[in-house]
Amino acid sequence: MPDYRRHRIPGGTYFFTVNLLERKSNDLLVCHIDSLRQAVMHTRKRWPFHIDAWVVMPDHLHCVWTLPKGDVDNANRWRVIKQSFSRTLPLTERRSAVRVARGERGIWQRRFWEHLIVDDADYAAHLDYCHINPLKHGLVTHVADWPYSTFHRYVEQGLYPANWATSLPLFDVAGERR
Repeated sequence: MPDYRRHRIPGGTYFFTVNLLERKSNDLLVCHIDSLRQAVMHTRKRWPFHIDAWVVMPDHLHCVWTLPKGDVDNANRWRVIKQSFSRTLPLTERRSAVRVARGERGIWQRRFWEHLIVDDADYAAHLDYCHINPLKHGLVTHVADWPYSTFHRYVEQGLYPANWATSLPLFDVAGERR
């Protein structure tokens, strides 16, 4: 059994990847985006955290959070978000005998991937990773075309140009940089 230990830094900033259990051809998160938003809002009321970046993909999500000063409990926040979201959906998913016995839904993978942000360069790289993800997965040709992302907030704040990250060539036909 692996000896996996999470970094616990009070008030830390973390990058997360959270996946649906069944990822193949699953667009559950974008189809039920309002339920996911409600689950996050509900959780933040009781256990606050700052959303630095977020992108919701059809079958997974990436985000960067900063916890309140002195707080290290991101695992409980994820538990509440997952449970709140799952309660809004009808019980139609396949569940293993273990999940049935434990009274668990078969929507989310049990765990999540977490990375402690260590400096400004790491922070910027993970914000970029969140925002470029729809382009990376071929869902859009311009990052600005993906509606389920904090990218639009960053454009409004002047931190990203609206045309940041596109699948179009960086040079036009005359060889000039676009």
